[in-house]
Amino acid sequence: MKVTETSLPGVLLIEPKVFGDARGFFLESWNRRAFAEAGLNVEFVQDNHSRSSRGVLRGLHYQLNEPQGKLVRVTQGAVFDVAVDVRRSSRNFGRWTAHEISAENQHMLWIPPGFAHGFLVLSDTADFLYKTTTYYAPQWDRGIRWDDPDIGVRWPLQGAPLLSAKDQVQPLLQDAEVFP
Repeated sequence: MKVTETSLPGVLLIEPKVFGDARGFFLESWNRRAFAEAGLNVEFVQDNHSRSSRGVLRGLHYQLNEPQGKLVRVTQGAVFDVAVDVRRSSRNFGRWTAHEISAENQHMLWIPPGFAHGFLVLSDTADFLYKTTTYYAPQWDRGIRWDDPDIGVRWPLQGAPLLSAKDQVQPLLQDAEVFP
């Protein structure tokens, strides 16, 4: 497994060892010992799976008071995956990093607590799986606008994204309730 620090300290790009032959492939998507040796000594409590169509943009989401670390991957299709630092005390507050993760490249992204997360589907459909370090707590669910000009994520969009009702009304980062 290859682990690479992204432009945002703490957000990691993970490239698992993939063993393939004419029959298909095998990879370990989670191995507690291997991840701990790579510096990710975390415990996951929940697995989530979403399927979305081309142009769907989910995010940018985070959870206050019970913040979630997320290990994300795509098992079918491709997404443009984004993490934004939403810790006011961080020197990287408001900065973002993005990576294409897909079934083809088998990459994963670790998004630690304190970061907002979102993704844009680039393929006809995408199956997106993620493990979380805390349970979903709707009372602490927060978000920021996907197109906040102060953050300036360069989404690879063709036209307007497909957004949930919730994501259509998220606040700008300057008005959002974020981490200290």
